[in-house]
Amino acid sequence: MKIIVNGEPRDLPAGASVADAVATVTTAPGGVAAALNDEVVARSAWTATRLAEADRLEVLTAVQGG
Repeated sequence: MKIIVNGEPRDLPAGASVADAVATVTTAPGGVAAALNDEVVARSAWTATRLAEADRLEVLTAVQGG
């Protein structure tokens, strides 16, 4: 299935979860948030939240600086 991750088209297998899609973007263990179709998805729900054709996922990572 095709979804949009951070504005870029991606092909993922049918039944892929938010966790699967996030793993294609980053391997960071923390400081990561995900929003599916403009709704934040709790990290505890990433594995259970299935993606559908044409979904839009934004994966955000915290960056330190100063």
